[in-house]
Amino acid sequence: MATSGFSETASSKSRLSREFSPSVRLYIARLAYGGIPLFEHLELILAAGETTCLLGPSGVGKSTILRLLAGLQPLADGDRIEVGDDGILTGRVAYLEQRGLLLPWLTVLENVLLGARLRGEVRDTDRARELLRRVGLLEQAECMPSTLSGGMQQRVALARTLMEDRPVILMDEPFSALDAVTRYQLQALTAGLFRSRTVLLVTHDPAEAVRLGHRILILKGRPARLTPLQCPADTPPRDPTLPAELECGKSLMRELGMVQSGC
Repeated sequence: MATSGFSETASSKSRLSREFSPSVRLYIARLAYGGIPLFEHLELILAAGETTCLLGPSGVGKSTILRLLAGLQPLADGDRIEVGDDGILTGRVAYLEQRGLLLPWLTVLENVLLGARLRGEVRDTDRARELLRRVGLLEQAECMPSTLSGGMQQRVALARTLMEDRPVILMDEPFSALDAVTRYQLQALTAGLFRSRTVLLVTHDPAEAVRLGHRILILKGRPARLTPLQCPADTPPRDPTLPAELECGKSLMRELGMVQSGC
């Protein structure tokens, strides 16, 4: 996949500064299901303009954290979300999930413009086409989603997320259903297009976390606790074959119980 058209312009980089993409702090006093505590005094901090990768076993509460940040699940008494600049998160979040959720009766271009259509806003068709060009799908603008491969559909979902132009990006295993080559390409594309935004990426893939994360957090236990893992010093997207990246991946796999400590 060609990448020459995927980098942010200078003006975009200036606009998407750390001040524009704020730090976010989520504090959960207590959350329980069926009397069993999921979280107690849990604090998650997303650094401004950086990608935080969150890993942990299924059922530990990763998707719950995303829903709370996205406003899809209400905060309980004692819970709070603090935003670094003006304290406001509503309307500043874009959510990219694993399935993409394209509407099958709309064209690729119409799917990218869906947010404006739902809000009754004027649709910026020129910008939508430019985003499709940047993800390599301009020629498919008038196609229906059913005619696209899974990787192409996920690129449409990525373009739609970019069309929302939000400073905070939440991603729930957006690449897990893709083949290895497409996943690798979209990881690099996403890292470039979301540079300088405040990103939370939930993933089950240690290599993906090592490649994309400025920070890596492991969520495990009952009630769940967050454990940080030291990332390699170089800037994402990283080369996963380098020694420091390989060692970080091994440490992450040990923390997740994927390999024994002595391996």
